[in-house]
Amino acid sequence: MSILELIFEETSGEQLEVKQIKPLALAYIGDTLYDLYIRSRLVLTRQEAPKLMHTEAIHFVKASSQAAMMKLIMEDLTQEETAVFKRGRNQKSLTVPKNATLTDYKWATGFEALLGYLYVIKQEERLYTLMKLATDRFEEINRKSVKEEKK
Repeated sequence: MSILELIFEETSGEQLEVKQIKPLALAYIGDTLYDLYIRSRLVLTRQEAPKLMHTEAIHFVKASSQAAMMKLIMEDLTQEETAVFKRGRNQKSLTVPKNATLTDYKWATGFEALLGYLYVIKQEERLYTLMKLATDRFEEINRKSVKEEKK
């Protein structure tokens, strides 16, 4: 049984309908899911000190990176997924991190809301597919940028 199934079993009868969950609450869980995905990927593929992995993880989970990743996968989303992203992106934010623009922060919030939504509706394969697609495309662009800088 997956952790998701265990949590749903634990909360059965107490669960809100997904449409009742505020987009910022979906982003709250989506942020954690993406962070766990990145950290798991690093731990399982690298033999580095945790401090180095943490630095690498920050590169992926910061708002500007998430905003860039969201833009890289927009065309791959269903209409429903696009609507969820837009609901998250368009939420009024009371704060903006000091290291992010308002636009990047809003796009990152939409990305996280989409991930949280897919988790809550138990679409774990789709959740994984979009996280992997976004991360792989982002890494590819960064690899190309580094190669061009070395020339």
